[in-house]
Amino acid sequence: MSAKENAAVGQLFELLESRYALRVLWALKDGHPQTFRLLQDSIGNITPNTLNTRIKELRAAGLMGHGNDGYIVTALGTDLLKRLNDVQAFAAKWSASQTKVAAVKKK
Repeated sequence: MSAKENAAVGQLFELLESRYALRVLWALKDGHPQTFRLLQDSIGNITPNTLNTRIKELRAAGLMGHGNDGYIVTALGTDLLKRLNDVQAFAAKWSASQTKVAAVKKK
């Protein structure tokens, strides 16, 4: 991987590592627009200030926008979410393995 590619990955990870950034995008993955309040309820335990900050950052990055009916992911955001769909399948496998590990430790 080139230095330029490494820098791009680093920048994307820095954005997505921000608290709740991935959750904001994930809450919009079904493609339906959400108002600020609905988005806050979808994420849970996020303060309005933090949500507002994440929205600004994700909009500036071109991953989400605002339409007539609320916040939506952009085409670029949709592309990212498609690539993250594998994470959902992995998370299910990982969670099952953790349950097995916990059961073994109890014995």
